[in-house]
Amino acid sequence: MITATERVRAAYARIAQVDRPEVWIGLRPRSEVAADASAVDARLAAGEQLPLAGTVFAVKGNIDVAGLPTTAGCPSYAYEPEADAPVVARLKAAGAVVLGTTNLDQFATGLVGTRSPYGAVRGAVDPEYVAGGSSSGSAVSVALGIADFALGTDTAGSGRVPAAFNGIVGLKPTIGLVPTEGVVPACASLDCVTVFARTLPEAERALSFMTTPPTRALPPVARRSPGPWRVAVPAPEQLGDLDEGWAEAFAAAARRLSDAGAELLPVDLTPFTEAAAMLYEGAFVAERYAAVGAFVDAHADHDLEPGPKPESKDLDPTVAGIISAAKHIPAHQLYADQRRLAALRTRALATLGPADALLLPTTPGHPTIAEVAADPLGANARLGRFTNSTNLFDLAAVAVPAGEVNGLPFGVMLIGAPFTDERLARIATLLTAPPLQLAVVGAHLSGQPLNGQLLALGGRLLGPTTTAPAYRLYALDTTPAKPGLVRAGPAEDKDKGEGEGEGGGSIEAELWQLPAEGLGALLAALPRPMTLGTVELADGRLVTGFLCEPEALTGAQEITSYGGWRAYVRAAADRSFARRTTV
Repeated sequence: MITATERVRAAYARIAQVDRPEVWIGLRPRSEVAADASAVDARLAAGEQLPLAGTVFAVKGNIDVAGLPTTAGCPSYAYEPEADAPVVARLKAAGAVVLGTTNLDQFATGLVGTRSPYGAVRGAVDPEYVAGGSSSGSAVSVALGIADFALGTDTAGSGRVPAAFNGIVGLKPTIGLVPTEGVVPACASLDCVTVFARTLPEAERALSFMTTPPTRALPPVARRSPGPWRVAVPAPEQLGDLDEGWAEAFAAAARRLSDAGAELLPVDLTPFTEAAAMLYEGAFVAERYAAVGAFVDAHADHDLEPGPKPESKDLDPTVAGIISAAKHIPAHQLYADQRRLAALRTRALATLGPADALLLPTTPGHPTIAEVAADPLGANARLGRFTNSTNLFDLAAVAVPAGEVNGLPFGVMLIGAPFTDERLARIATLLTAPPLQLAVVGAHLSGQPLNGQLLALGGRLLGPTTTAPAYRLYALDTTPAKPGLVRAGPAEDKDKGEGEGEGGGSIEAELWQLPAEGLGALLAALPRPMTLGTVELADGRLVTGFLCEPEALTGAQEITSYGGWRAYVRAAADRSFARRTTV
């Protein structure tokens, strides 16, 4: 395991190597971070349990980090926080070390990452393209390998768009699952603290230390037992105008879910896209004015004048225009929009029906920095087409990489009911980890007592098969009844069990496909004497399959001659019936 000191040394070496100063607002002095790392190493040596020891993280500049000014992307707004925000404190308590605060679209108002006096944050893959916002610096710090994970926020999609543009994972939890104290609000009722990481397990691990137990009842859909996942996928024509190659990349992602065992369902995207337009075009933007409007108004007259600006006057004109205009929204419009939103949410949930998740491209495209500069409002509005409605509808989401298009990362997101965060991550693994094949010969066969375990773990039947003619099958004394499969050994080993001991044969089997983590869960719960190992099929393929520890065969009846477990079970049932009818 890498020490915290070693990890900090590597992080600062990477910072120097990539030379991306626009990523940071408050990069901490290396000596301070090294001192924190040494303290973590000492606590570990003293026996403390620090699960995140050896990791470093970055924090979006609208989240409080003690010792650094909180700017929200506006130097003249900066204040010195008295303490870490709870999310930061929890991660530090688990052993993670803070590198600094990162650049963002000012006041978390934007999805582009260019609306900042600290400079436009360039994409990690191609610096001519935007990094996405508003959590741009946090996402790029992870994508460039500087931080292990980073904190962002998400109101309109800021925890997901930068993930998609930089080829990383973004988790947007259910509203209220992660505390927002110590966060400069954008729209306080909609804001979420999010996490970026290069892999889904890393993101989930960090998020697990940030959450607070739910304070509201879980909806019925969140309590559904696991099983074959049902994913809603809109028709291509409902996605609207996408960048070249993106429709094909999205269709490929949907096929991967289907191939991994998910059931794809149709969905009407209309209520989602209609609600998305309301976030900035409707009355809800007034909440941004409630957050920082007085500050913006006090500075806007100077900041929006042409020509050089005083150092303390640093409002982004696009952000200032959006926030200042919101003060003119009448109260009656807010109530009307709330009624309309409630109706749209009802329609949206109805169209999702039994689906566990909705699959969408994270954005319709990826603009260059020049394209955003030419049309700052239009480019930003386009990026929120699929993300804006999520928090308005009180939904959870996870954004994951789904390949590349024209050399740039392409990402998709899964959206689901509140408190289905863990379920969405499980479905996302079908996209991020290749499925594995499993050969079953006994109680996990279709129609047998344990087949439901495979279905619950996302298993999908690929079809019937047989093993190579080199295996022996035994009836074990277990509950429920199941067989034990072993590869035939030397002749002297044939008499371990009771019966004919005629050597190996071909055994009836089924080939199933499971997500990698589903197979891991199956192995972790597998009772002795069962085990998983390599099984040779009749066509020569080697796959993972159910086997049995040889010690369990002592005294067991060999049933190889039946050719499979189902034939043996049928024969046993026939014998039992015959005995009952002759008595």
